[in-house]
Amino acid sequence: MYAQLVETGSKKLKTLDEMGPEERQFQERINDEIKIEPKNWMPDAYRKTLIRQISQHAHSEIVGMLPEGNWLTRAPTLKRKLQLMAKIQDEAGHGLYLYSAMETLGADRDEEIDKLHDGRAKYSSIFNYPTLNWADMGTVGWLVDGAAIVNQVPLQRTSYGPYARAMIRVCKEESFHQRQGYQILLTMMQEGTDDQKAMVQDSINRFWWPALMMFGPSDENSPNSAQSMAWKIKRHSNDELRQRFLDQTVPQLELLGCTAPDPDLKYNEETGHYEFGEIDWQEFFDVVKGNGPCNRERIEARRSAIDNGAWVREAAVAHAAKRQRKAA
Repeated sequence: MYAQLVETGSKKLKTLDEMGPEERQFQERINDEIKIEPKNWMPDAYRKTLIRQISQHAHSEIVGMLPEGNWLTRAPTLKRKLQLMAKIQDEAGHGLYLYSAMETLGADRDEEIDKLHDGRAKYSSIFNYPTLNWADMGTVGWLVDGAAIVNQVPLQRTSYGPYARAMIRVCKEESFHQRQGYQILLTMMQEGTDDQKAMVQDSINRFWWPALMMFGPSDENSPNSAQSMAWKIKRHSNDELRQRFLDQTVPQLELLGCTAPDPDLKYNEETGHYEFGEIDWQEFFDVVKGNGPCNRERIEARRSAIDNGAWVREAAVAHAAKRQRKAA
């Protein structure tokens, strides 16, 4: 696999013969599907790539609580409120798992959060779209978490051990979130009023394309993708994952009795895959650059949470220091 990537991929990739002893041993370990652990030697570029990816993943989990928190006090029943609260708590836990995995690489959590707040670090573009009605809680669970699962299941086999192990629990919980979201939409479509059914279709119309954008542009436009594949941080291309998501999602869409806002969507009998229309990548890049509907609102909410919670962190540190002095 590595030799194939060297031949067909970026010119930056070295052959094993071109590597020094430590780098060659590192790559051979990856080629043999042996996990890289925190105390193992690794190239600086591998470490930096993982810190960037894991921190952005953690930021996405934490920021992703905000669109759902918008509906926590307005859930239609106590049961729905409890389900949504549990989902939000799960997302917070995912962020903590991932920040902890990131710290095993020598990264400082506070520094990475500062990068998020001042725009140097990114998070998933999908969370910069508003949740306008209750159906959005179903659509976010079904489409957004569904896309996340497709992205994250291969990460259970990523080459860095702490990241791979963290993803096992994350994927199990995300799978539950996806089913929970779909059940909300199915209930609205099967038992709801005409207005509620219209809410579901409107929600799907607004989140369909941003969900497809979650996988990012084609890898051929990324100078770092080939190296991430060679290091087995990444296992599949963005387009492969997007196609996998589409193939499993369209039948669910049809079962709901809804349609996608894509006149070009159709099933290709020869390939066994769904074909879809052109994605507006300009919109994606505008949102990533901070010009989405809710970018400023999301970052301000995170800044406020950090600032307002400072006294809790300070008190916890003081309490821990006091206990340590008593123990001494």
